[in-house]
Amino acid sequence: MINRAINPEKINCVSAVVDDNDSVMYHMKDCKGLNQNKSNCCDKHDSTVLTVDVARKLIVDYIDPLASTEQEYLPLQQSIDRVLAEDIISKMNVPPYDNSAMDGFALHADDIPLNGAAVLKIVGYSFAGHPFLEVCSRQECICVMTGAVIPAGCNTVIPKEHVEFLDATSIKVDSSAGPKENIRFAGEDIRLGQIVLKRGRRLTAADLGLLASLGINNVAVIRRLRVAFFSTGDELQVAGEILQPGQIYDSNRYTLFGMLSGLHCEITDLGVVGDDPMHVRNILQLAAMNHDVIISSGGVSVGEADYVHQVLNELGDIVFWKVAIKPGRPLIFGSLQQTLFFGLPGNPVAVMVSFCQFVQPALQRFGGEIFRPHLMLRAVTSSHLNKKAGRTEYQRGILSQAADGELTVCSTGEQGSGILLSMSQANCFIVLNANQTRVEAGSTVIVQPFDNWF
Repeated sequence: MINRAINPEKINCVSAVVDDNDSVMYHMKDCKGLNQNKSNCCDKHDSTVLTVDVARKLIVDYIDPLASTEQEYLPLQQSIDRVLAEDIISKMNVPPYDNSAMDGFALHADDIPLNGAAVLKIVGYSFAGHPFLEVCSRQECICVMTGAVIPAGCNTVIPKEHVEFLDATSIKVDSSAGPKENIRFAGEDIRLGQIVLKRGRRLTAADLGLLASLGINNVAVIRRLRVAFFSTGDELQVAGEILQPGQIYDSNRYTLFGMLSGLHCEITDLGVVGDDPMHVRNILQLAAMNHDVIISSGGVSVGEADYVHQVLNELGDIVFWKVAIKPGRPLIFGSLQQTLFFGLPGNPVAVMVSFCQFVQPALQRFGGEIFRPHLMLRAVTSSHLNKKAGRTEYQRGILSQAADGELTVCSTGEQGSGILLSMSQANCFIVLNANQTRVEAGSTVIVQPFDNWF
């Protein structure tokens, strides 16, 4: 049985409005009743259309993360990019002992003269992995290498280049050195009992090194989300097959596969589902039995052959299905049994924009990952940008850095939601808010780099 992803307090369909203070106010409605509204998804004055921020907040609030029991233990080298299931608490100090920060001589600070110079006898050596095990007495010193244990009786290291060698067994030091210099003290990096990584962190290469430095070779990570996806439409043909009249190749399943792979989900490709309500019903019911999330592309508007909206409305709950965004306005978010559902538009660019802005945050929330807002940067546009007021628009751009360090961005050109080439050429979204219209070249705009997603 799939873990319950849905907040039981929000099991009914939810609509939202924004009050004068920009806070979200929730209203519970009967899902079936709400979705009898067949207004066109392009209507300008549709009160059920949500802003991007409100829709995203509704999604995140609707989802409960996987339970703490939904975890597995993996060796470090298999845990890269996985999400921690529990806090990592250090069971040791790092470094575990006082050690030298450079090659030099370890001695007691009281042997450093206030004026003039002093002669110290070299009585031993301390190398990394081969410490000097005896006590260094006053007027004595130990030759130490970087990383070597500071011998007992010593509290200062003087670099080799700051001493005068008198012979093989003695050196002269002056008053230029200070106490406790050039030593890395035990626990300076990490203290015993310190929380070093928190539950919900997606593990990076640096994190693996950090865990290894603590002697940890296995970690508890949250299990992978099980995600099924499919495309809808009689006109779609699988890549590699011969197109018949009126057919096009399905690209959406491949972009979804790529984006889901980057999130390390267990992926089930359900293929292309034809425009048949019974077929759509069967595929949704079967997928809901053993998946956490179902994602479809196409069939989510109100056309005669748009059956996804109709079937989900009968079988499950629709939270909302229209967002004031371009591209990607017709977007279904809801649930089927205990499985989350996203019905994305059919246009290729709209699929990718919708996934980045809504699906990825939902999967991160569901998979127990600490939510980090998308990186937003300011850049100067070298292109004139046009849009109509009323919707937040994500235009494709090419972000670069000038010689003086200033970020600049240019448009990829035509911004139609079916122009997939523009996504391949772009490396960022240019984010234009709902109130913006024409943006002149030379203006500062907000961009979202693709490094977060692709």
